[in-house]
Amino acid sequence: MPRQPRLDAPGTLHHVMVRGIERTTIFRDDRDRTDFVGRLTALVEAGAWTVYAWALLPNHAHLLVRTGARPLARTMRSFLTGYAGAFNRRHKRVGHLFQNRYKSIVVEEESYLLELVRYLHLNPLRAKVVADLRALDRFPWTGHSALVGQVARPWQETATILSQFGATRRRARPAYRAFVAAGIPKGRRPELQGGGLLRSHGGWVAVTALRRGREAYQGDERILGSSDFVEDYRRKIAAAAPAAARVSLETLCNRVCRHVGLPPTALAGGGRTQVLTRARAGLAYLWVEVLGRSGRALAPTLGVHPSAIPKAARRGARAAAMWRTLVSCG
Repeated sequence: MPRQPRLDAPGTLHHVMVRGIERTTIFRDDRDRTDFVGRLTALVEAGAWTVYAWALLPNHAHLLVRTGARPLARTMRSFLTGYAGAFNRRHKRVGHLFQNRYKSIVVEEESYLLELVRYLHLNPLRAKVVADLRALDRFPWTGHSALVGQVARPWQETATILSQFGATRRRARPAYRAFVAAGIPKGRRPELQGGGLLRSHGGWVAVTALRRGREAYQGDERILGSSDFVEDYRRKIAAAAPAAARVSLETLCNRVCRHVGLPPTALAGGGRTQVLTRARAGLAYLWVEVLGRSGRALAPTLGVHPSAIPKAARRGARAAAMWRTLVSCG
């Protein structure tokens, strides 16, 4: 089946998984892990995400995050591209580092927040990266160590989780740790692994088999939650940006060019007039920053290298209010 579009809206809770291409190791040493966590910290400090849980394994990583106003796709694109570039330079390698499509699942907070925090943080133990729970407590490359008070992570949102286990941190931490310990015998849990959920007469059941390397959607595996949550979230997405969701690149080009008084064919030309530069910047801003689409897909339309798109988008952002009206106009 063709890939379905990402689901996202401000304030959405996501379980995000990234994997090395062909099981490539994406963390070779602590310098790599420190770089990845540093970039994660910067995203939190910029207000892009709230991070509740995370775990770094040799060839993949799990994140449980709540998005801010910035679309998840835009954040992930800059996050992974930046890390991959630094990794390749550091280790003198070339080519793709990550599997071509990260997995993201919208999560129903009330039912699954704590279960996913426990599941994500037990990944190093299940993978035998650490020997036991005591070692996991001190392991610096998951959010568990921050929740039990072993490693200071001011950027990680611990208060929300610990408040579910006690009125004070002193009481909450041992209760949280006992909750994690109780999850060890459960082993691998298909319903929490991102294997997808299948709508059936009995509700939502785990789908345990996926094609390796790409999501094999059965029903709507982009959402982890009850039937009511799924329907409510779909309505929320539809109401949030019904027009923007349907805007094609051709339509957007026509709108921008009509707004500045240029023919769409001028976009890919070699001209450098002020009007043409403004049109390209506006189009890049709308396509990448507002709609969260790929800059690589836009580059041929503008006749530029993909690396030029982010800079153009930043220029377009200076007139954000004006350009945004073109996304939803008729």
